[in-house]
Amino acid sequence: MDHKSVAERVLTAVGGTDNIAAGAHCATRLRLVLKDMNVINQDALDNDEDLKGTFNNSGQFQIIVGPGDVDEVYKHMAASGMKQVSKDELKNVAASQGNLFTRFIKIVSEIFLPIIPVLVGTGLLMALNNVLTAPKIFDPTKSLIELYPAWEGFAGIVNLLSAAAFAFLPVLVGFTATKVFGGNPYLGMTMGAAMVFPSLVNGYNVAAALEDGTMTYWDVFGIQVQQAGYQGTVLPVILVAFILANVEKFFHKILKGTIDFMFTPTLTLLITGFATFMLVGPPMFKLGTLLGEGINWLYTAAGPVGGFLFGLVYSPIVITGLHQSFPPIELQLLAAGGSFIFAIASMANVAQGGAALGVYLTTKDKKMKALAGATAPSAFLGITEPAIFGVNIRLRWPFYIAMGASAVASTLIALFGVKASGLGAAGFLGLPSIDPAQGMGWMGFIIAVLTSAVLSTGASFIYGKRVFAGQVAEEEVEAAAPATAAASVAAPAASAPAAATEGYELTAHLNGTAVELSAVSDPTFASGALGPGAAVEPTEGKLYAPADGKVTVAFPTGHAIGMRTDKGVEVLMHIGFDTVELDGKYFTPKVEKGQEVKRGDVLVEFDMAAIKAAGYPLTTPLVITNAKKTVDSTALAAAAGSTVAAGRDQLVSVAAKTAAV
Repeated sequence: MDHKSVAERVLTAVGGTDNIAAGAHCATRLRLVLKDMNVINQDALDNDEDLKGTFNNSGQFQIIVGPGDVDEVYKHMAASGMKQVSKDELKNVAASQGNLFTRFIKIVSEIFLPIIPVLVGTGLLMALNNVLTAPKIFDPTKSLIELYPAWEGFAGIVNLLSAAAFAFLPVLVGFTATKVFGGNPYLGMTMGAAMVFPSLVNGYNVAAALEDGTMTYWDVFGIQVQQAGYQGTVLPVILVAFILANVEKFFHKILKGTIDFMFTPTLTLLITGFATFMLVGPPMFKLGTLLGEGINWLYTAAGPVGGFLFGLVYSPIVITGLHQSFPPIELQLLAAGGSFIFAIASMANVAQGGAALGVYLTTKDKKMKALAGATAPSAFLGITEPAIFGVNIRLRWPFYIAMGASAVASTLIALFGVKASGLGAAGFLGLPSIDPAQGMGWMGFIIAVLTSAVLSTGASFIYGKRVFAGQVAEEEVEAAAPATAAASVAAPAASAPAAATEGYELTAHLNGTAVELSAVSDPTFASGALGPGAAVEPTEGKLYAPADGKVTVAFPTGHAIGMRTDKGVEVLMHIGFDTVELDGKYFTPKVEKGQEVKRGDVLVEFDMAAIKAAGYPLTTPLVITNAKKTVDSTALAAAAGSTVAAGRDQLVSVAAKTAAV
């Protein structure tokens, strides 16, 4: 590979150094934060024979170059004037791109991405529960389970399963948010559990408890601290995770060794815990109360303008969790004759569903299509979190479209004088809760909710056609991938005799359990973009040589090792995924670049418990990076799920090329 030429081609394709805010690299990939993603010449990158693929993740445009080459290409790019930063600094650069709201959206998307399946599954179950338990849908006065009591037990279990994730949402978000902010996710999960501890006043009842004076308090040296829970909230736990991660980083810097291991988690939880209940909670609940009172005043005083503004901001309010403070205000409105809050919430929910439906109808990405298709019906039936966090806020433009459609429909709600006489499922199923005697009643609600659905779906469809116009379906990508993936190794070359021999063995590189490469969680390895191979889930913190050969790549961080076997096969072993972010912590390299090794020699030792505690998976792939030149085919020699011994049991069987390398 001509590294300088590759660097020049990459720079040209991404818009030059002027378009690169900062760059870094790991064992296999260039990681770039670009100022303008629209200038990328994707075709040039896709058709470059020296590059193995690209993808965008968490604001970083990543280009797969390969082990042993990526660092050389990176040096030439840096020499051209590209700003160099560490991988941790690159995260901060990526997070700082765009305006404040855009950066917040990026962070929220990254936090919620891992828990989207949970939100989708429980969201659909909650929608089912609404159908079973909401009154007036199938009967003028009764719910379905009142009409058919035999379904009551079934509905009870559905309600339990659907409510669990939302009631304990801070636990899930605490884990993922702390990981995003660079802290120990298990500490974040612990703080999330503390925020929904059963002895606290349930988060859904906090506003009412403050209203009627039943809130309980801790007396902390004369300071009254609310014993308030955070069930169903989002923004408070994200803020708590940010505090926790930075407190933990501070103590890791000043404490060392055993003292660090013992006291950093203790002090981190103690400080973050007091900050949570003394500094985060009370202002958040007060802000929610003031917001609700302000919206009530605005709607009453400004009419249609108030409806427009409330409809515009309702979904962003849901993201923050401040809508949990609305129930006392809504109950007062119901007692006074009717609630506009429920009607506008229905407009916002349906708009989010329509925006997700527009994505479903236009995207060619199979995973996004499946996700949008599952979350849109849930939003139509009143549960928007799956659609918001799973689809709309990740793509951003569907979320903005839904906000606009909701604003228009909510203006109609105000003009038509539509109000609810009771609570229910805020969506299409909200019709029975609308007071038919106020304003245009049911007819007004139907016109407004259909307006919300049609506007959001239509605008999302039209815009989606433009956004996804150049998108290639996943099956087309897979069909084009063989040039860089495992399937490419089947085409024989025609020249002198092969360097490798038939039936060449690569033994297990760790003691543990054999795993199919396609089953690992990292898409770059799973797709075969770096080459064919297999993986091992380790049971011991040692990486071993899978064959005799020479070390060709030895990162100082110890998380990845590359070697060329005596048969000319180049292999890369990557301990866990994203472990480069640990910057060498918990890894002890035992070899250097250029060192000769024998099958079964220890290459790296690593602390499994510490790496797992830091939130990183340890599944370790072994891939053949020069398979296109040396190998006809490979296969997992050990049965997936079977136990393998390093240096002894065959992991990958290699059929060498029958012609020249």
